[in-house]
Amino acid sequence: MISINLIEHIFKAASISRWNDYPRMTNLVELDKQAHKFIIAYFIAKMEQDVNMRVIIEGGIFEFLSRVVVTDIRPDVYHEILRQKKDEMNKWVLNKIEPMIGHIENGEFLKRFEEYLKTNSYPKEKLILKAASYFATKWEFNIVYQTSSFLNDIEEIKNKVEEELEDYYELIGVRKIALNQKIAKIIELSGRLRFQKRWAQTPRIPETAVLGHMLVVAILGYFYSLEIKACNKRLENNFYCALFHDLPESLTRDIISPVKYGVDGLHTIINDYEMKLINERILPLIPENLRAEFAYILGIREGRDNEGAFVKNEFENRTYKNKIVELCSGSLASFNQDEFGAIDGKALKHCDKLAAFIEAGLSISYGVRSKELEDGFKDMFDFFKQNKSIDGVNFLTICEEFKQYFSLNI
Repeated sequence: MISINLIEHIFKAASISRWNDYPRMTNLVELDKQAHKFIIAYFIAKMEQDVNMRVIIEGGIFEFLSRVVVTDIRPDVYHEILRQKKDEMNKWVLNKIEPMIGHIENGEFLKRFEEYLKTNSYPKEKLILKAASYFATKWEFNIVYQTSSFLNDIEEIKNKVEEELEDYYELIGVRKIALNQKIAKIIELSGRLRFQKRWAQTPRIPETAVLGHMLVVAILGYFYSLEIKACNKRLENNFYCALFHDLPESLTRDIISPVKYGVDGLHTIINDYEMKLINERILPLIPENLRAEFAYILGIREGRDNEGAFVKNEFENRTYKNKIVELCSGSLASFNQDEFGAIDGKALKHCDKLAAFIEAGLSISYGVRSKELEDGFKDMFDFFKQNKSIDGVNFLTICEEFKQYFSLNI
């Protein structure tokens, strides 16, 4: 499904500091910026007509993987290099990435990657991704600006950031964000997940925020979708279900499993309160024509214990034909057409656990370990030993290869 060296490449973004030539009140890393960019791109794209959402997803992944390669080049310098040496730069990036992705879809993924970088195809989708990147960067700059007022060039940078907005005014979503309408508030809420650290009770390297974790799970869900040859809508829904799966934690904070499940009935109370906050502080911010679909992606449906209440479980297998949510206990292979809008919730739960397994394992491999990390690492490996595969995709093999690659014998 995904190679270990590609996993390592993705997680390098968690150690890439942004704005590191300016004082910052918090560390800003590339992984979080990319996650925020994907969220913003989703909302901008959904407000436009005739946008290929698969291209938004794949183009964003192509740009993300490329950005990790050129991380040592300042953005303004990088853009100047691209202006003069675009073909040479793209060739160099592809040469670096090809060994990590060449096997995926028997080389078809690499071909799409190369086409995206080297041609002028998909101009609208590329503009949306560029606008989303701009807003994610501008959000970061608002933090940097607070601590940099004494620097001589900060006002010049501020003016450049504000002027760039004009480049994207043709997009409806950009105008709504610029006017600070409701959609701007959901983007602000998403950005706050940068400040919530995963595994907050134990030291870990690299530290990852909830926001970055959401993107990692989404990318794992994307590669799972490729492996099972998911149709376009199923792939899209899997990616965005994973990308938004922890969004309510912007309101409740991350509550670790030992606490959530350690007291009888606590899990239900937390879920009920989470649902209340979603209804009051998230869904009203979503454009009305998108609200039902977005609720479906979040895992919201009717019917707990036949009470008719709305409940949330993003990790259920489900379909959404004619805007009716249907649960599926088994494989979704027979629902692999766009009209069903399927979501492989059980597989995405595996992706979520796999991301946590990698987070713990990477830190242990770097020598920063604790009982909590080691126990979590072992527990998740045991989970995959008991639940090896879904729809023929073997998650245990990935875990075993990961342990071997990083010489982890725990």
